[in-house]
Amino acid sequence: MRLMQHKREAYWFYRYLSVFYDKLVNPLFWTARMREKSLDIGYWDEGADLTVIDVGSGTGFTTEGIVSRVPAKNVTCVDQSPHQMGHAQAKSVLQECTFKLGDAENIPFGDDTFDRYVSAGSIEYWPDPQRGLNEAYRVIKPGGWALMIGPLEPVNPISKFAANTWMLFPPEEDYFKYMETAGFDRIDYTYVAPHWQANERYGIAIIGRKPLPGKSPNHYEAVAEEQQLVAVSNDGVTLGRGVMLAGRVLLGSTAGFIFIPMALLASITAPLRGIDAEPEPLNKEQKVALVAVGVIAAVLIVNRLTKRR
Repeated sequence: MRLMQHKREAYWFYRYLSVFYDKLVNPLFWTARMREKSLDIGYWDEGADLTVIDVGSGTGFTTEGIVSRVPAKNVTCVDQSPHQMGHAQAKSVLQECTFKLGDAENIPFGDDTFDRYVSAGSIEYWPDPQRGLNEAYRVIKPGGWALMIGPLEPVNPISKFAANTWMLFPPEEDYFKYMETAGFDRIDYTYVAPHWQANERYGIAIIGRKPLPGKSPNHYEAVAEEQQLVAVSNDGVTLGRGVMLAGRVLLGSTAGFIFIPMALLASITAPLRGIDAEPEPLNKEQKVALVAVGVIAAVLIVNRLTKRR
């Protein structure tokens, strides 16, 4: 299991990442264009009457796309991070949404409750992705649709190593296996990618229909340690587990943050690499981060040249 593919580690990772998630992470890796292309394969014709659950809703970036299709009062946001959720609750367009702390593998709602299920950029942290898709099946009504959006395993060896060290980046075939095993039919999909990414198969949006009421035909109960939300208290955490937790969060965060300067450089060099997609302008925070990367690189180069003398 990867460094961040644990609920407690992910909880603390997002405790700090939530501060700049919408400023640095989403504009690079999960853009508005990607969000709209992904949501477009959903079935929103009866939008005014649809009830939607957004699982792993985080700071509400994907939810903002959902409420442009469905009334906010019909949307329920579920996330295990109160820190991420706090940022979503502060957004004016999401004021009428319902927010519930909860776990993607143990969704706190009954069977056959919602018309649509959406989850974007959450599967990476799930210890048991198959159970997460089983839960998606369980909570939507018969004839309802579940839309799963997530990253694909990178092709570049360096990116692949960093990704697989950090969290779960499933191969494309695994997404189809998760959906089919959960019981979904009429499966459809599209690929999504930021403008700086040459590989079209950077991410996938995959959707399936629930044919029958009730639980997934593959339903099974979670193991004991994965049944509850992460507790803020450290009661019951041994010294060894605490050290492992700190180590995983530190190493996982380092592996994750490596992607930010890599993506910033890829963004500004995209035309030089023959990528002619329309660029998305850098925001203020991205420009500051890019300058910081440049300064650090310059300092390291000067230091290296000075030592050679």
